[in-house]
Amino acid sequence: MTKITEHIQRANGKTLFSFEIIPPLKGESIQHLFDAIEPLMEFKPPFIDVTYHREEVIDKKHSNGLIEKVSIRKRPGTVGICARIMERFKVDAVPHMICGGFTRDETEDMLVDLHYLGIDNVLVLRGDPEKSAGVFKPREGGHAYASELLQQVMQMNKGILLHQETESYPTSFCTGIAGYPEKHFEAPNLETDFKYLKMKIDMGAEFIVTQMFFDNARYIEFVKKCRQAGILVPIIPGLKPLTTKKQLTVLPRIFHLDLPDDLVKAVEECKTDKEVKLVGIEWCIQQCKELIAFGAPVMHFYTMSKSDPVKAIAQAIF
Repeated sequence: MTKITEHIQRANGKTLFSFEIIPPLKGESIQHLFDAIEPLMEFKPPFIDVTYHREEVIDKKHSNGLIEKVSIRKRPGTVGICARIMERFKVDAVPHMICGGFTRDETEDMLVDLHYLGIDNVLVLRGDPEKSAGVFKPREGGHAYASELLQQVMQMNKGILLHQETESYPTSFCTGIAGYPEKHFEAPNLETDFKYLKMKIDMGAEFIVTQMFFDNARYIEFVKKCRQAGILVPIIPGLKPLTTKKQLTVLPRIFHLDLPDDLVKAVEECKTDKEVKLVGIEWCIQQCKELIAFGAPVMHFYTMSKSDPVKAIAQAIF
């Protein structure tokens, strides 16, 4: 398997294509996922990201009328899906690793599984809080911050386990972290956000994948500030085309981002979501052209496991 940084180096300045998918709901066929990936393989992605999801608490109603709160993981399978993607499509898979819902021991076990499978790339994230909580709280024995999770990966790369019962050998994970061109919503200001970003790079993170954005000026300014701060690793822009009018309010609420006035006006003038989809695709095509001209190393798309819009964009730029 090849590290993300090596893929970028081998491209010699050519912009690569990659995308992120989400595991199917428990009980659904993985074939649906393959059907979403297949149309995008003509653009030769060197790697595909696979998200990880924490448990959710649901209400289970019993026959006696009582309601029990049950913790379930609705989208398991990230490690298995990564293995199948590598086997079927002959590309590298990049699993997300999150703090929420996992202990340090469970994280170590996942890293061991990935190492055995030859998966050498991971994207380290804190993850979302429980939907019912609103505020992120780590599981007992788990990590509270992405930096703590990153530190555990770095320790394994040195051959250091949580419980050193036997001789262990270093792993070689190439680790990415998240970047926020519009600031992480919990950071008091952009400078504080940069301080922690730089700390994680100094700890050993080797690439950055940004939160989605719709204004390229935010990404360009983010990259310039990173370079001025001595952050020299590849910074991969995360992109998503708008496909429904509802996303005008949903995306800012969930991802804490701004939408440019011109894009908002164009979407508001649409009569149907089919028209919105066309507007979103065209906007993203123009974003990509500008980002490629700027020198972005990869166009990385958040697909939500739906390939049609991304395929239309890729056909226009690759």
